[in-house]
Amino acid sequence: MAKGRAEDFLELVERGRRGRLKLYIGFAAGVGKTYRMLEESHALRQRGVDVVLGFIETHGRAETQALVAGLEVVPREVFTYRDVSVEEMDLDAVLARKPQVAVVDELAHTNVPLARNRKRYQDVEALLAAGINVIGAFNVQHLESLNDLIERATGIRVRETIPDSFLKSADQVVNLDLAVEDLHERLEAGKIYAPDKVRHALEGFFRQENLSTLRELALREVAESLERATGTRARPGGEPQQKGGSWGRVMVALSSNPPHAATLLRRGSRMAGRLNTDWFVVYVETPHEAPHLIDAEAQRHLLGNIELAKELGAEVVRLKGDDPVVALLDFARSHGVGHIIVGRSRQPWWKRVLGRASDVRLLREGEGFDLHVVSFEAPQEERRP
Repeated sequence: MAKGRAEDFLELVERGRRGRLKLYIGFAAGVGKTYRMLEESHALRQRGVDVVLGFIETHGRAETQALVAGLEVVPREVFTYRDVSVEEMDLDAVLARKPQVAVVDELAHTNVPLARNRKRYQDVEALLAAGINVIGAFNVQHLESLNDLIERATGIRVRETIPDSFLKSADQVVNLDLAVEDLHERLEAGKIYAPDKVRHALEGFFRQENLSTLRELALREVAESLERATGTRARPGGEPQQKGGSWGRVMVALSSNPPHAATLLRRGSRMAGRLNTDWFVVYVETPHEAPHLIDAEAQRHLLGNIELAKELGAEVVRLKGDDPVVALLDFARSHGVGHIIVGRSRQPWWKRVLGRASDVRLLREGEGFDLHVVSFEAPQEERRP
């Protein structure tokens, strides 16, 4: 017990040393995220706060560029990769400078392979761990759990994503909202992209219906972050919430090699976010699915799915049991789960007829739980290596 209390105290101390994170979220380029961060930087500087620009992307917009003047800019680090010079945030220089506040733009950006971290948001995590407060920004379509939804709504697959856990770790989230008509007006006035790119933008990503959908998503994300900030969500280790109905934690049941695992995980993340609750990803290892018995490809996919689940903010649980349905329901009953998400069973037709398919058994034996059976009509998704 004494050791446990010491570890809890150490966690509190470490948390106290960590920098604070403020995020600006927008629904599209041009809503004013960078502009607002620069305005805030000037206001902080006038109040005597030591603030630097770790990485700012003005995209050549004159109004935004003008606001950089008068602020300290940490020079970018230049990498030569495949005979091309690439500029990235100089993480080591910002860490060495150790300002009170660092401003970092475009957090979903993928760094050049020679950089220390693969993604820029990971650079920000390093700054936070060093006790540096960060103000950052990204657009809502880069949120990992929205990936499938964005593709269905816009027809565009977003490649650069940020895990939901990063957003949930923010101390403050600000939505920069703008009427779609006003954003179109800014676009047509050449305030977002160069004139030769305006028509292509209006006919593509900046279509009215796309922007309306993204705007709604951004508003919902910030609303959910405000709910989280009230402290009403269930805490790990706390008392389980009441089971059943629209209340209770969320559990995603994962097999060793499901073809649509990412879709299931994103669905679980979205549901947990809407319900403002914790969620689990549970994998049951049966005797014939022991690590030395499944092939290397299945192992790789399983590890990739576990990594994605953690990035989305889930608690991953690995159980062992002869009967996955029994193990899943035992876990759900003991951990305050109200919603179980599974993919539609691919077991033989005769098992379904006899009521022995997993989803059929969960429905029959899982009294008191809301069961969500996800079907997959879209083409098979990309898998993580």
